Amino acid sequence: MSQNWILSENNDYLGKAQKMEKQTDLEKQTDLERQTDLENRTATENRITGKKLDELRAFFAQDRFATENGAYIEEAGENYAKCSMELTDRHKNARGAVMGGVHFVLADFTFAVATNCMGQSVVSLSSNITYTGKVRGDKLIGTAHCIKEGRSTNFYEITIEDEYGNQAAVVTITGFHVGDRK
Repeated sequence: MSQNWILSENNDYLGKAQKMEKQTDLEKQTDLERQTDLENRTATENRITGKKLDELRAFFAQDRFATENGAYIEEAGENYAKCSMELTDRHKNARGAVMGGVHFVLADFTFAVATNCMGQSVVSLSSNITYTGKVRGDKLIGTAHCIKEGRSTNFYEITIEDEYGNQAAVVTITGFHVGDRK
């Protein structure tokens, strides 16, 4: 019977049982611990404020589909953004619930702000959305955090919550660096 071995982060070889134990520990991490870990990766000293934030909002006002549907930049910084959308009747489906596309538009806009706010130009290669709960209230908030930044691609997780902190969706997006923004 053969043993399956993997190379761990610190170049130690782990057996299959050790690998499964490590994976189980990661799965035990609560949503709050995971969110706190993501937030700690985005230092507050890299946030855009004041006039720079106003300039960023003016630039992204050109992202008309999102902004004309209510997307608004709350905060931005290196590899991070928080955007919101006030919900109205136009955002609801025939059953009176928030349309799934609204979640995605906010997530895509938040990703665009997070990846392009520091002068670079990044486009989306692929996206995945998982709806995790019902929206309560009249506002959605999207928060984007960089999970992996590479030479030519990046990977972001965007959480969509309502104004009461109830998670409504999780979106992952892989982006591609196309150069500097003009």
